Amino acid sequence: MARPSLLMLAPPVLFAGLAAMFFIGMQRENPDELPSALAGRAAPAVAVTPLGDLPGFDDAVLRDGTVKLVNFWASWCAPCRVEHPHLEDLSDGGLTIYGVNYKDDPAKALGFLQELGNPYAAAGQDREGRMALDWGVYGVPETYVIDGDGTVLLRVAGPITQRVLDSTILPALAKAAR
Repeated sequence: MARPSLLMLAPPVLFAGLAAMFFIGMQRENPDELPSALAGRAAPAVAVTPLGDLPGFDDAVLRDGTVKLVNFWASWCAPCRVEHPHLEDLSDGGLTIYGVNYKDDPAKALGFLQELGNPYAAAGQDREGRMALDWGVYGVPETYVIDGDGTVLLRVAGPITQRVLDSTILPALAKAAR
C-alpha cells in the first residue's frame, strides 16, 4: 500500500487549522471588537505638530489627574462626521477630549472643525501617521479613554454612536471616575 504524500495531507491539515482559528475568534465576548494591546498600560508618547492656531497638547496633559478621551480623526473620514455630534455632546458635558488629526490636509481639517464645531480642548496633527502607529490605530476614527495617570482604559475602533456611548464609553468613564 502506498504512503500518502505530504501534498495530499496539506489541504485537510490547513483547513483544520483555519477552522480552529475561526472557532476561537468567534468565542470572544464581542467578535467585532478589535483587541488593544494598550489597555491597562501607559499611553504612548504624544507626537503631534500644531494644527493651525489651535492649542496643542503633549504627554503631560494625559497625566494631569483627570479622565479624558484621545480621538484620532480626519476630514476625509465619513464615520468621523457621524461621531462628531457625540464628541460635541461629551465635550459640552465637561469631558476633556484631545484630537489627533490623522494624515490630513491642515486646511481641510480646520474647515471640518469650522463646519461641524470643535469638541477638542486641544488638537494636533499626525501628518505621517507615526503617532497612530505607536498607539495601534487601525484607522480613523479611533478613540481612547485615558485615566488621570495616563493609563489607557479603553480603545474604541470606529465611530462613537449612541449605542457605543451607552454600552462602552460611559461605563468606562464612570469606572475611571471612581
